[in-house]
Amino acid sequence: MRMSSREVSSSEIKTTQPALTPQAFLLAKTKWRWPEVAFWLVAFSLIWLMPNRHLLLNEIAILGLFALSIDLILGFAGIISLGHAAFFGLGAYAAGLMAKHGIGEPVVGLLVAGGIAGIAGFFSSFLILRGSDLTRLMITLGVALIFHEIANRMAWLTGGADGLLGIIIPPILGQFEFDFRGATAYTYSLVVLFLLFLLARRIIHSPFGLSLKALKDNRLRAGTIGIASARRIVAIYTLAAAYAGIAGGLLTQTTAFVSLEVLDFARSADALLVLVIGGSGYLYGGPIGAIFFKIMKDGLSALTPAYWLFWMGFALVVLVLVGRDRITGFADRLFAPVVALFGRKAR
Repeated sequence: MRMSSREVSSSEIKTTQPALTPQAFLLAKTKWRWPEVAFWLVAFSLIWLMPNRHLLLNEIAILGLFALSIDLILGFAGIISLGHAAFFGLGAYAAGLMAKHGIGEPVVGLLVAGGIAGIAGFFSSFLILRGSDLTRLMITLGVALIFHEIANRMAWLTGGADGLLGIIIPPILGQFEFDFRGATAYTYSLVVLFLLFLLARRIIHSPFGLSLKALKDNRLRAGTIGIASARRIVAIYTLAAAYAGIAGGLLTQTTAFVSLEVLDFARSADALLVLVIGGSGYLYGGPIGAIFFKIMKDGLSALTPAYWLFWMGFALVVLVLVGRDRITGFADRLFAPVVALFGRKAR
């Protein structure tokens, strides 16, 4: 039996849900989903589950934070940077010099490292505003090369090619000393990564974050509705530089050493490869990509020390050709029963 037009319209009215207000939409975005909670629970549980791998886990956390800093400008503002290592290196040297001269403790050193890198990012962001995509690539690379050469020339301050020696890191907050196993280092880096991730998540899921996405999609259209592109790009670039500086500070504090290597182009290239693996534009690309990148790098270098770089490149080519969407789609289908089970329990 067919429904009358009146019955159809009434049923449609009942099933139609009201549109979300902007505030409700942002609130829905900020809600935590169970895969996110599981990710961080596993990350913190590794402090006890993998006691012999703390040094590797610490490297993953630092690389994940550095990749997250690039994701803020690449995934949400559409700015590709080949020289983000400049801010990473600034933070690393700032934290190292403070520790060498006994100024402050590690948390203060991180704040100073992020502040100095943020200031450098603020001033260099005005150069970013003046160029197109290709020009921006050259500007970011040029800035990194300039900082690298300055650090090399100022050997009396930075140690030059020999690195900055004599770094002694005091206990964190005067209580937690760094140990040889790396347990304190990994816990410290993971807590910093988590706190900065929370801040980035809050910023991205705010009106400011939505305006950044609008600028990335269509800057001309965003300008016609009153979004000031220049101020937002300066703000997010400064924030990303500060994040990179904090990541560099973490590396110095957890290894008690810093050299010109922190300013190398390879540092920026590694972070971009991490985002190729993990994806950009959803914040988790940095941490997830860092996990796979470091595991692949360590595993391949152990199996084939002479050719690990070749196999790493081969794996990345396969990833690009196959497409990360197909891989994640396969994972979604694989874990669909688990997701459905959790969904039924939640209801």
